[in-house]
Amino acid sequence: MPGNPFSNLFGQSPIRPIQEHIGLAHQCAQQLPLLIDAALENDWPKVESAYNLICDLENAADDVKTSLRTNLPNSLMMPVNRGDLLVMISRQDEIANCTKDIAGIMLGRKMQIPTEIAELMKEFVNEAVETSAQALKAVNEMDELLEMGFKGRVLNVVEELVEELNRLEHKNDELQIDVRAALFKIENNLPPVNVIFLYKVIEWIGALADAAQNAGGKLQLLIAR
Repeated sequence: MPGNPFSNLFGQSPIRPIQEHIGLAHQCAQQLPLLIDAALENDWPKVESAYNLICDLENAADDVKTSLRTNLPNSLMMPVNRGDLLVMISRQDEIANCTKDIAGIMLGRKMQIPTEIAELMKEFVNEAVETSAQALKAVNEMDELLEMGFKGRVLNVVEELVEELNRLEHKNDELQIDVRAALFKIENNLPPVNVIFLYKVIEWIGALADAAQNAGGKLQLLIAR
């Protein structure tokens, strides 16, 4: 008798593919600092190489997402809701999508980051990636959390990880305000179209950190139920 297709793909728990998915999404985000550095050096072949890697990782994450959505049973023998897991993977997916959008627009327009805001922009990007890394840490505790029945030491660990995730996202919000303010001071010296797209990239970097926080926030809701 053939086994359950979900079990054949992922074993008995949907947690593994969720963890695999956010791992791939975070790997996308990890390429952003390299891409920003290459853009500052006007090394567009290197930017293109980073973009292509991001696309490959984003496609791999999409494959995991599609398999999970297709094979996730309507009812789970687990203390988590199917809908919550689907929402969670959607939040994780936004990490990869935001990264791909940022890389695509920077490569496509060969965007020049003004030297006046370069260091602040790099700090902003690094903080967004750190927020994504924190979300990955939190999600990677899910399997042990389920094994312990949402209680015990691991519950405290996850709560601390999510608390730190919230702190990192708040810091990223503050950096976004700083970057916008710095760009505002010099925008009259830049081509207007370039300014518009710089603000868009800043918005997407902030959205990447928001997506990481939202993934962790969904985990916090699972704990609370």
